[in-house]
Amino acid sequence: MLDALRKAGFDIATRNHAEAILAHDFPGELSTLVEQLTAFRIGISEIVGGGGGESGQTQRLRNALNESGWRKHHFSVQTIVDGRERAGVSHEVDHVRFAEKGTLALEIEWNNKDPFFDRDLENFQRLHALSAISVGMIVTRGSSMQEAFLPRVTNWMKAQGLTSEEDIDRLNISERTRAQRDAVARHVARGVPFPDAFARNFVNSKFGQATTHWSKLADRVARGVGNPCPLLLIGLPDTLLSDAAPTDAAPDLFG
Repeated sequence: MLDALRKAGFDIATRNHAEAILAHDFPGELSTLVEQLTAFRIGISEIVGGGGGESGQTQRLRNALNESGWRKHHFSVQTIVDGRERAGVSHEVDHVRFAEKGTLALEIEWNNKDPFFDRDLENFQRLHALSAISVGMIVTRGSSMQEAFLPRVTNWMKAQGLTSEEDIDRLNISERTRAQRDAVARHVARGVPFPDAFARNFVNSKFGQATTHWSKLADRVARGVGNPCPLLLIGLPDTLLSDAAPTDAAPDLFG
């Protein structure tokens, strides 16, 4: 079933027999996840209008997962030594699916600082060691999406006729600092068209190399972070980006 995601351009990596475990013990859960991911779309207007943060785009995916049984869960771990309880530890996972043959844990890292990958992978490692989960999964921005942001945001701005800071203010973009505005102004003063200057500054500041995306995740897994937990890693491709705002006509995710 993961071949459907591979054919659709998703980055896919598995570790420690995760693909075999999912195919044998969790075919229904995996099929639902694949359907939701392939139907998922992200509007460029959402990315720019939301200031690059997690807004409508990932909330739709989170809501779809919640509705199909992937809900937030706190794993509480208690240790008792000679009848005395030690301080307990809690591990929170945003999306957990309890199934007949085990438990799946999934985190969506749309745009956090990249050390969040260490937190997620180490969390999966501890939970797997306790037999609390069967497979840990992470969904993040794929390599093609990361590379596509600059040209797609630039072209979208030009198509919308956004040629000044006044035009940007109409979008109510959040978290724009004076330094960011000044950086755009300096580029414009050197002859760079406003859409190009804004897109370059926006993408660099919001989706830079120190944020959560595929290459940062792949680097950590290559170093063995999270071992020996079975892992499924999914990178969202650029084909999910849409110049048109997603509508509620799409099934499952946008209702």
